[in-house]
Amino acid sequence: MEGVMKNYFSKSKDEILKEFNSNEKGLTTGQVETSIEKYGYNQLNEEKKLSTFTVFISQFKDFLVIILIIASIISLISGNEESTIVILVVIIINAILGTVQHLKAEESISSLKSLSAPKSKVLRDGEKVEILSKYLVPGDIVFIEAGDLVPADGRIIESFSLLVNESSLTGESESVEKTSDIMADGELALGDQKNMVFSGSLVSYGRGIVIVTSTGMKTELGKIASLLEATKEKSTPLQVSLDNFGKKLSIGIIILCIIVFAINVFHGVKMLDSLMFAVALAVAAIPEALSSIVTIVLALGTQKLSKENAIIKNLKSVESLGCVSVICSDKTGTLTQNKMTVKQVYINNKVYNEKGMNIQDTGESLILKESILCNDATSEIGDPTEIALINLSEINYNMNSKELKEILVFQKSHLIQTENL
Repeated sequence: MEGVMKNYFSKSKDEILKEFNSNEKGLTTGQVETSIEKYGYNQLNEEKKLSTFTVFISQFKDFLVIILIIASIISLISGNEESTIVILVVIIINAILGTVQHLKAEESISSLKSLSAPKSKVLRDGEKVEILSKYLVPGDIVFIEAGDLVPADGRIIESFSLLVNESSLTGESESVEKTSDIMADGELALGDQKNMVFSGSLVSYGRGIVIVTSTGMKTELGKIASLLEATKEKSTPLQVSLDNFGKKLSIGIIILCIIVFAINVFHGVKMLDSLMFAVALAVAAIPEALSSIVTIVLALGTQKLSKENAIIKNLKSVESLGCVSVICSDKTGTLTQNKMTVKQVYINNKVYNEKGMNIQDTGESLILKESILCNDATSEIGDPTEIALINLSEINYNMNSKELKEILVFQKSHLIQTENL
């Protein structure tokens, strides 16, 4: 069973193949069908999303909002239509803003799925075929190469200069050199498991052959998704304060209205007139603008954060974030983009900015060409430093220039020849 044998990094190739009833020719179609029934598809489970209408309705559950709804009804009964319209408009705007923020947050969380590879090259019935990654199962033998996203967790059985970027899991910006060697038994951190690859990682160089050991929610990426699903929503300090204030205010208004109603009746005022006066007092005492003011202030804060690519799921969380004094965060992929950029170049006792080089100058042109040719990367795949050098040349050359295209073609052909050696 998946997960029974742990520490796959300390097991041999034959032990793992035996564990999953596989062999060097891969799984058979029958075995795959059985495994899919047993383990499920290789995809992240997505918690059933609430419909937009349900999210919209849930915005009216706030205690202060309920008070405002009651106030609008009372205003309507007492003939104050203008007050009713104003209150309802404020409530609806508040609900719309909350719904929009909730939907934006759900989109950002579901983007975790983009780390899953869409297709994989796998050995099935002794033949190398390309399939949708969702059909991978433990025991499959998968081929990975530079540019691929690792489709599932697996044990490397063959490595050819394999480098894998695992920054999405470990935070380490440098690609990890992988091996097929057996590692010592015991507990090892993900970053130290050199003979394992993990779902969502990017193969930056070389190629390898991998036995799948975990799929779907059993992968390390799946564990992250499980934590996101298991997170329970808690009331923010602002929600707690507003709820307490709303309850106390409601009780105070009700008691005051009863007292005023009783005094009027005691002094001989008609019952209906006394009731209408008490209702008018209740409407006047309820702070209709409080909810709208709070919502507008929080919405402004949310918009400022969204411009900085920080999405807030709940408007009231803005206030909680404002109370934070210390944030502990890993830098790679969080504070940085895990990318390197050339900012200045030193040539012939002169310093040039990255966009200020002259390709007509012999020295400057030579260093730009060397940046491409003594380099194993492309503009998107490879070592971060080498990618930065490729981008430096592309910035200074015209992207459509014949000379740049010739240099890139020569570099790519050299890479292909090198990998075939």
